[in-house]
Amino acid sequence: MSRIGKQPIPVPEKVDVTLQGLSVTIKGPKGELSRTLPEGVTIAKIENSIVVSPSSEKRLSRERHGLCRTLVANMIEGVSNGFSKKLEIVGVGSRAQVKGKNLVVSAGYSHPVEVIPPEGITFAVQNNTNVTVSGPDKELVGNEAAKIRAIRPPEPYKGKGIKYEGERILRKAGKSGKK
Repeated sequence: MSRIGKQPIPVPEKVDVTLQGLSVTIKGPKGELSRTLPEGVTIAKIENSIVVSPSSEKRLSRERHGLCRTLVANMIEGVSNGFSKKLEIVGVGSRAQVKGKNLVVSAGYSHPVEVIPPEGITFAVQNNTNVTVSGPDKELVGNEAAKIRAIRPPEPYKGKGIKYEGERILRKAGKSGKK
C-alpha cells in the first residue's frame, strides 16, 4: 500500500468539496477545479478530510492509489493557495512584458513571441526579465512555464535564454584559442 496514499487529505474551511463517484469538484477562493479519477480507487469524505483508498488488491489499483491522493491534494492546495513558477530571462535585449492578459517575449528572434494564457493562468513580469506564471491548477502552471521556457531554452556556453528560477545550467568550455 502506498505510504502517501494512506494519509488523509485535510480540507480547509474555505474549500468546498463535491464527490460524485470518481468525479471530484473542488471550489475555493482561487477558483474551481474538477477532475475524474481513474478506475481502481475509491474516494470518501470523512469529517474535514478526504480519504483515497484502492478499490481492490489488484496491482493497477495499488499503482493508482498514491497518484490519485496526490492529484486531489494538489487540487485542494491550488484552490486555497494557488501555484506559481518563476522564470528568468538572461541575455542582452531579451525581455518580456504583459499586454492585456498575453505575455510578449522578445528573445532574440526577428519577431516578438506572444503567449496566450489558458483560462485560469495569469502572467506577471518584474524588471522585464522575471516572469511569474500562476494559477490554481498545478499541471497547467507547469505546462505554461515549460512552453515559455521552450521559446529560447538556455544554451550551455553563456547561459543565455529562458530558465527556471534557481535552475543550474551546465556550462561547457568554449573553443580553445591558438597557443
